[in-house]
Amino acid sequence: MKKIFLIIFFIPTFLFSQEFVDFLPTNNGELVHHPYYSHSYSEQYEQAEWVFYEIKKERVLGLVRRTDNFRSDEKISTNSATLSDYKGSGYDRGHLAPAGDMSFNYTAMSESFYMSNMSPQHPSFNRGIWKMLESLVRNWGTNSSIYVVTGPVLNYCTITIGSNNVCVPNYYYKVIYNPTNQKMISFILPNKKGEQSLDYYVCSTDYLEQITNIDFFPIIEDNLEEKLESEIHKELWTWTTSNTNYKSKNTILANQCLGITKKGLRCKNKTKNTNRYCYQHD
Repeated sequence: MKKIFLIIFFIPTFLFSQEFVDFLPTNNGELVHHPYYSHSYSEQYEQAEWVFYEIKKERVLGLVRRTDNFRSDEKISTNSATLSDYKGSGYDRGHLAPAGDMSFNYTAMSESFYMSNMSPQHPSFNRGIWKMLESLVRNWGTNSSIYVVTGPVLNYCTITIGSNNVCVPNYYYKVIYNPTNQKMISFILPNKKGEQSLDYYVCSTDYLEQITNIDFFPIIEDNLEEKLESEIHKELWTWTTSNTNYKSKNTILANQCLGITKKGLRCKNKTKNTNRYCYQHD
């Protein structure tokens, strides 16, 4: 009797559309793909020069909680930054692809916590104006699907943290493109507490391309690309920061950190981490 061997091929739960791949920016670093976002990793600065992903109106956000499982990215051939680089630095592990935008399933949420998706952000920036901008962009995407490019400006670096010398950027940017309505908008913000309304930080995409040496949407037909990237049309976008489409289901109460400061005192930071240590002592 002949034996029949059944070979099972495991197909990944994601497949990038050809359109997604076509729209990727040019890269000066190592191009890495994760199931729901791609990025170009700069070994020199130990972080991504850009992260690229979609917000689709058919994806329901808020279905999963934050995982907070920060970890190194094994796909980076030269190794990514680590948790220890940020420990005690005074800077937040700031998401480039926000956890809120990845809250439609567990895989997306979990992989948003790779250290390759983190960049050192001042706490008042990360938890203030940057969080507001993320919420605004999220609202735009749930009403009409968009492509988002986010990254730090890495032209030069005067401050580094950790043994891997992770660059602390002076500025961060976002570029948002709506292919259905053929409109584009870009932002550049200093890595400090925001003092202005969000529309104050709007700039032309051409300007960002000049200072970052990145072509954000090279696939767009030249005449249309020139028009979209050179002009600023704030009036084409809805300026509301109410985050009605993403509500965290994490109801864990915050506790005082168990860590000890350099002065030998109990850390006063609050944390929801299960190990009872804040981002500085984790």
